[in-house]
Amino acid sequence: MFGDFDINFIIFGVMPYVALTVFLVGSIARYERDPFTWKSSSSQLLRHKQLVWGSILFHVGIITVFFGHLIGLFTPIWVLDALGVPYGLKQWMAVLIGGPAGIAALVGSTMLLHRRIADPRIRVTSTVPDILIMALIWLQLAIGLLTITQTLQHMDGAEMVRFMTWSQSVVSWNVNAWITVVDVHWLYKLHIFLGLIITILFPFTRLVHIWSGFAAPFRYLLTRPGYQIVRSRRRRALEDRRSDYDARQGKAGPKVTTPAE
Repeated sequence: MFGDFDINFIIFGVMPYVALTVFLVGSIARYERDPFTWKSSSSQLLRHKQLVWGSILFHVGIITVFFGHLIGLFTPIWVLDALGVPYGLKQWMAVLIGGPAGIAALVGSTMLLHRRIADPRIRVTSTVPDILIMALIWLQLAIGLLTITQTLQHMDGAEMVRFMTWSQSVVSWNVNAWITVVDVHWLYKLHIFLGLIITILFPFTRLVHIWSGFAAPFRYLLTRPGYQIVRSRRRRALEDRRSDYDARQGKAGPKVTTPAE
């Protein structure tokens, strides 16, 4: 029954759809059930030292790497052909841009992970998922940088085209997409597998705040014009301020325990 079973089919043929489903459905479910956990849970107030440089290096590097992968994998091959972009040139661009960005992200994630584990104040406020997802991202970045050693051996762009074909075949529901990457180097396979694991864990960790980063400009510029987020400096209790206001108005307003109309 299992004579023809191939783990490659599970990882590269089935797992991508499982990961995307959990990613989308899980994100929506978390926003609907626990909207107040939809945040980065920043620890800046607890300890500012080491956070700034680590955060800047990590975010600049990871954003560059993310969009590099997104554009590199999902740009149709016919577009490259139409524009006359040699596959080898695209491969060099990936190495020369993605390499430094990956190093920056790795250094930044190392600083952030060290801070979260070694600093007692940060450690006590960190959860297991916080540390786990940071460790997985660190490992993913390290493996991604190691794949450059293999990429430099295939600078004709042939391997790159295989990964582009696989990615675009997955989103076009080609059930035979997995065959495209079945015999690539194990570092590439591990890199893809770990990326899928991180995608599955995404809705259950602080990574969900990435959605807010994409949505915030549209929400506040298009759907909520005129809104401004402010932090109140008032020191008096809310009920005291309401009582004074009611006295000036000559009538009683809603109390703290009374739902406002």
